[in-house]
Amino acid sequence: MQRTLFIQSLRSFVSIRVIVQAQSASRISSLSLANGGPIRLKSTKAATQKTTPPAFTSASTTASEKPAYTPPTVSKTVEPLTWPAYLSIRRNKRRWQNFAAIPCSLLGLLGGAAYFGSLDTDPMKPIFGMDPFMFYGICTTACMGVGYLVGPTLGAFLWRQLPSSKRYGSLIDKKDKEFYERIGKNRVDVTLQSPTSPVPDYYGERIGSLHEYRKWLRDQNKYRRKVIFDEAA
Repeated sequence: MQRTLFIQSLRSFVSIRVIVQAQSASRISSLSLANGGPIRLKSTKAATQKTTPPAFTSASTTASEKPAYTPPTVSKTVEPLTWPAYLSIRRNKRRWQNFAAIPCSLLGLLGGAAYFGSLDTDPMKPIFGMDPFMFYGICTTACMGVGYLVGPTLGAFLWRQLPSSKRYGSLIDKKDKEFYERIGKNRVDVTLQSPTSPVPDYYGERIGSLHEYRKWLRDQNKYRRKVIFDEAA
């Protein structure tokens, strides 16, 4: 009897469930007809995939689009070399040349004296028809002269290594060319000079300022007038 009661209760539960499902299906169909089409439910997984931003992709994109670092370029502007500044630099260069000639001359003299003084000398055997001591003395003096000639070249080389000289670089060479063109244009013709009256400062070596350059021009004009006056007399 208990078994029959359980079967009846199970049948009633199934019938009630069928009735509930039928009612829910009728409600869904009525809603779809009212909206004009079937109802489609979007999956929550797809929605979350569309709404959430791709964090890893954006980070990699910004890292790849970041421009490379370029160090700032520093432009070195060189000031124009004026004539007063150039003549002052030229005077400084000449001082270096003159100062370097003194130790080079002494080194040449001492080197020649040490070398020729160490040679064995026979006073009875002349050298090139000259007394050996006189010949060695002339050679020692020649060594001093060679040192005097090498000194200005060495002084100019040392002067080129100064920071003040490296500052202008090729501008000094350009001004040197212009300066010697002016000297060659304004100086006296070399054919007008004589052994007793040479042209004053033919190469303009003593010019170290604009005042000295104007004085050099006056000396050249004075020498021309003197030559013309002597020829007319």
